[in-house]
Amino acid sequence: MFYRYSITLLSLLCFVVFPVKAQVTGLGSTAFENSGAEEAQDAFSRGVLLLHSFEYEDAREAFSEARRIDPDFAMAYWGEAMAYNHPIWMQQNTEKARGVLRELAPDLQGRLAKAPTTREKDYLRAAEALYFSEGDKRTRDFALEEHMAALSARYPDDLDAAAFHALSILGLAHHGRDFVLYMRAAAIAEEVFAKNPQHPGAAHYLIHSYDDPIHAPLGLRAARTYANIAPEAAHALHMPSHIFTAMGMWPEVASANEASFAASDARMRRKGLGVNARSFHARHWLAYAYLQQGRHAEAEELLKDMISDAEESSSTMARRHLVSITLSYLVETEQWDSDYAQIEVDTEGLGPNSIADILFIRGNAALASGDEEGARKVVSDLMHLEDAEIGELLQHQLKADLLALEGNLDGAIDLLKTAADIEAARPMEFGPPKPAKPTYERLGEYYLKAEKGADAMKAFEISLARAPGRSLSLMGTVAAAKMKGDQNAHKEATVRLEKNWERADSNVVKSLPIPD
Repeated sequence: MFYRYSITLLSLLCFVVFPVKAQVTGLGSTAFENSGAEEAQDAFSRGVLLLHSFEYEDAREAFSEARRIDPDFAMAYWGEAMAYNHPIWMQQNTEKARGVLRELAPDLQGRLAKAPTTREKDYLRAAEALYFSEGDKRTRDFALEEHMAALSARYPDDLDAAAFHALSILGLAHHGRDFVLYMRAAAIAEEVFAKNPQHPGAAHYLIHSYDDPIHAPLGLRAARTYANIAPEAAHALHMPSHIFTAMGMWPEVASANEASFAASDARMRRKGLGVNARSFHARHWLAYAYLQQGRHAEAEELLKDMISDAEESSSTMARRHLVSITLSYLVETEQWDSDYAQIEVDTEGLGPNSIADILFIRGNAALASGDEEGARKVVSDLMHLEDAEIGELLQHQLKADLLALEGNLDGAIDLLKTAADIEAARPMEFGPPKPAKPTYERLGEYYLKAEKGADAMKAFEISLARAPGRSLSLMGTVAAAKMKGDQNAHKEATVRLEKNWERADSNVVKSLPIPD
């Protein structure tokens, strides 16, 4: 219940605000003090919880409903504006956010006048720094973090301020994963999680902080909790798979993304939305998990579904995910001579990495058909592709294949060693690997061709450290251990591969190396 009391003559001018216990079924629980009308509290609480789970569109709807009920509800405008900022994804719709805040009042002083409490004014000042201060997005992200740090310190009992501060720190990693930043964020989120184990933001931001192979064990508790905290949020159902993927826990990855995709599909149907409302992201991770489990037929069905949705939608998002799922399927099944490798995708609006992935598919398809000239053209196209972070790695892999065809196996290995060093210097990624074919895995496969078992084992060991539990790297380890004569390593890798493939298709199981 929300209470607003008039206690003295002074309090007629200053609202007394009490925390609102936000217990919205299926989205978690938190308390966010505010001075909005009692009738607007349910919508506002829902908006805050959805915001913590990155359900941005639904959060905006909830905050919009709150300010419709109470047109002077300053924090509802704040919440709707903040739903246009997506820190982890490095996305921001600045103009729309500014538009919402200007609906509250045309300038900062007018907006501050609409906020009855000092704390609410501080939240508005933080939003002002993010959306109206000078500089590019990076500069404004740092300005937001400074404001949230001060706000959280000023109001130590405000768990949402602390959680949003942690999120703002994660949003500073403009150049990829930064362990120093991520551990700073984790330290704050851990305190929030300890005080309120049902706080969706705390669990969510901990998973983002820990979703790399080094720190993933620290995130298991949050991963095993978050889906139960916010089962109505499709993103919350997906997020545990960040930790599970970083630990090679494929049954858990599959289950999480099955639930997430189903929730997004149900939301799409319930709200009468188009296919873009489906979580293509969860579908991609689910396909990847199935492929690691040897469930190739089920992964193929997901690919067919993605093809269908991309044909119906033709949106940039649908086409981008079509490329990702297709490439994952081809890399893991090695079916470069299949119809899927002949994918034709409109590249209008696609980012350079997606275009690089399309070129990589074309290059491998050309090699599979014996078209060396076509593969060389793809390498040239990759060399001239600007701003593709993975383009250099992909071109090196294709160049190595061409060198091997010329009989220059040593040259191919040297080129892949260079590429592997480049990949190792990049920030650690989360989720399905980028590039889709890890360079160390490819290097290990080339060492096997050169009959260098010990070198191959080292390459596969590094590949598995960066992408734990990958079945192709485990298969390579089995072959390398046998070549080297390491029976213990051979048995251990085979056991791990057998565990991955407990539900594998029969044709995949036939390729399972059995210890001598």
